[in-house]
Amino acid sequence: MSMLNDIQELVSAEVISRETGDKIRDYYRNKRGLSINWLYLVFGVLGAILVGLGIILLIAHNWDELSLTVKTGIAFLPLIAAQILSGFSLIKKRQSVSWRESSSVLLFFAVGACISMISQIYHIPGNLSAFILTWVLLCLPLIYLMSSSIVSLFYLIGITYYACETGYWSSPVSESYTYWLLLLPDLPHYYQLYKKKHGSNFMTFHNWFIPLSLVISLGTLSNSNPEFMYIAYFNLFAFLYLLGNLKFLTKQKLTDNGYLITGTMGTLILLLMLSFDWFWKELENKSFRFNELMLSPEFIASAVFLLAAGSLFYTGQKRKAIRDIHPVAVVFILFMITFFIGRISGISVVLINLYVFAIGILTILDGVKRNHLGVLNFGLLIITALVICRFFDEAISFVFRGILFVSVGIGFFATNQMILKRRKANG
Repeated sequence: MSMLNDIQELVSAEVISRETGDKIRDYYRNKRGLSINWLYLVFGVLGAILVGLGIILLIAHNWDELSLTVKTGIAFLPLIAAQILSGFSLIKKRQSVSWRESSSVLLFFAVGACISMISQIYHIPGNLSAFILTWVLLCLPLIYLMSSSIVSLFYLIGITYYACETGYWSSPVSESYTYWLLLLPDLPHYYQLYKKKHGSNFMTFHNWFIPLSLVISLGTLSNSNPEFMYIAYFNLFAFLYLLGNLKFLTKQKLTDNGYLITGTMGTLILLLMLSFDWFWKELENKSFRFNELMLSPEFIASAVFLLAAGSLFYTGQKRKAIRDIHPVAVVFILFMITFFIGRISGISVVLINLYVFAIGILTILDGVKRNHLGVLNFGLLIITALVICRFFDEAISFVFRGILFVSVGIGFFATNQMILKRRKANG
């Protein structure tokens, strides 16, 4: 209320025009309205989940005493009720996000509860992966019928869990190719969010869920040539990093850009892992059969993400000078070269350490150039992480390790002081 009075006072004093005052009022009214709607949405979804769980607990208390017919009716009752509520939301409350999302979430869990209860009542055999697959496929239409972004997020969680169940945890383990087909139907909804609600919280959540889902699920393709999964992962992280540098994502806050953070951190973590010599010793002793390798899921995944990352790199960097290309963006190319060098020489482990060191130094220089303490300290953290890794390297003496730690500590202090002095000098 004070804000609106201040605007009226500014208009009366002719500090701002009446038209500008009206625009400011409209902006804050709309902003407040969005906050309230988001609050209603959160409580609506939580309410739907709690009601569903409460009903399940009440029924479970007397479950053994009920007849088969009553049990079947109870299994379908939440599903029918949720469908009626969703139909009401779709017809009467279509413009209300909280109604649509709440009823969609209730129906999503009602479907899962109904499937599991019917399976238990009639002793229908099956496994967890089949249950998850059936559940997410039945609920897939909800994403588009109800325009539900929360169901879209649950769908992503479901297919990721399905990939883990089939590719990591089941016995015998199999490559989870189905995941990649299941991911495709959700992408049109993501595109709709980008076109219509690119600044929304739903878009932000998708910007994190999708890259994390890809990273978790890619490993399920590993079979007889696991060494090539490192190439696949470097290519994937490069693809995510370059996606995160697209214009519509760089305009958002850094914490909202899951692609950029996942791509950057994934690349650095892999480089630090491979800065030890264990992988390169195994690679030298590994023999590959060319015909089998070309048809392996690891090679195909590497090739697909290489094409994707290469295309983004070419289109995004062709107009930039070499000095403007961020070092993380080219690691996927350098690693492939290093990988094949590692087949014949142990120098690859040295090259990996040099890559990490170079990324750290170039990031520090970028931070100094931009007068940005966050970028500067991130570069120093990269160097520190490399030094910590070398601390556990038995081939390096304790004296040299100590010198490394002291040098990095001095670097932290000196560079931060330099930036702070520069800021003071510039006022």
